[in-house]
Amino acid sequence: MEQKINYRIKQEKILRNLDADKPLRLLLHGCCAPCSSAVLEYLSEYFLITVLYFNPNIYPEEEFLHRIAEQKRLIAELPCKNPVSFEEHGWQQERFYAAVKGLEDVREGGERCFSCYRLRLEETARLAAEGGYDYFTTTLSVSPYKNAAKLNEIGEELAAKYGVDHLPSDFKKKDGYKRSIELSEKYGLYRQDYCGCVFSRRERELSHSGT
Repeated sequence: MEQKINYRIKQEKILRNLDADKPLRLLLHGCCAPCSSAVLEYLSEYFLITVLYFNPNIYPEEEFLHRIAEQKRLIAELPCKNPVSFEEHGWQQERFYAAVKGLEDVREGGERCFSCYRLRLEETARLAAEGGYDYFTTTLSVSPYKNAAKLNEIGEELAAKYGVDHLPSDFKKKDGYKRSIELSEKYGLYRQDYCGCVFSRRERELSHSGT
């Protein structure tokens, strides 16, 4: 049986070898404020972070704008050792629909989600390479509903493609998810009840209706 990789341990080995007095630059794909909260608190000890908000999957537009506002508010209010900046790349819904074409009826957590991971991670890796960042990664793995192994598999593949290091992650480990809930409560963050796309929203509505 194939041994499971502990991506949190892999990450910690990298962090131990960094010079705290000379923080490197990290492009961090942020999916939402609650998920990024504990990640920013943790990684800002080691990096100069730019949070990239590239989430063309989010539906509808009001939800997209609400999540951006909460992400900006968290960055402004959360104490971090090193500065955290923010970059946003517009709604771009057509890119999401193109990426998941033919997978619309796949249940959440399957291949449609993996295509969505790739879309967002590839944009992050590309921009990290263009911007001269030292590393890129995503906050997505803090969620117990996201497949950390698949996220890291895609991240490592893109690192090789674009020539920029991927920071391995499984941020839910060592109470990372618990800490994100604590920080969400502390800062009164909006915590959505669906992943974000029109398909996950449809699943939520069907489950609530009992059909």
